[in-house]
Amino acid sequence: MRKKLLYAFWILFPLLIGGIVSMIISNSMDYQNLIQPPLAPPSILFPIAWTVLYLLMGFSYFLYRKNYQDYKTIFIYYLQLFFNALWSIIFFVWKLRLLSIIWIMILFILIIVTMYQFYQKNKLSAFLLVPYLIWVGFATYLNIGIYILN
Repeated sequence: MRKKLLYAFWILFPLLIGGIVSMIISNSMDYQNLIQPPLAPPSILFPIAWTVLYLLMGFSYFLYRKNYQDYKTIFIYYLQLFFNALWSIIFFVWKLRLLSIIWIMILFILIIVTMYQFYQKNKLSAFLLVPYLIWVGFATYLNIGIYILN
């Protein structure tokens, strides 16, 4: 039973962090009021996409962690999750758009490092992060476009 709770925690923790961040930024969202670059999706798409991505992240971590205890890799995973959570606060609450560009680029690199570390032991764990990497790449484009246009 304890093991199943731990596994559920590993899978759902990114979703929990995303939910907390969503509550923190909810009163500061100004996405609709910003001049947006081409290809910018409607704001309704973001919570749907992030829910799926957070679940993929959690499942990816679960698949890795249930068999491996490499604390360097575990640290990198949680570090990228921290960078992910703080990006929204930097962008939406603090409105530091230039800093958010730098921050999201670091996040992108951390995701690649996490994928590389996972790939060494569990290829599926790494591949489950591909949509996350693509989405953060797209979010980087949006972040830069919003910074330039606003």
